[in-house]
Amino acid sequence: MAERTTTQRTLAGWGKPELDLSNADWQSGSQGRGDVQIAFVEGFIAMRNGSRPGSPSLIFNPGEWRAFVLGARDGEFDLT
Repeated sequence: MAERTTTQRTLAGWGKPELDLSNADWQSGSQGRGDVQIAFVEGFIAMRNGSRPGSPSLIFNPGEWRAFVLGARDGEFDLT
């Protein structure tokens, strides 16, 4: 079965580029819960739900990605 892909569209005021994710090299995490995948594309980091690859991807610039990763390590997003 062929995998569906999406093209990220620029949103006004968000400063995000239009990235073609159709040939992205998606990487899955080896630990933790969920099925999050990331890909490095044109200097940006795309993140998607690996169990729904056709759904929209989040796009981070390097500074945003660093802040996200550091926040996750510090437990900023823990739900418990």
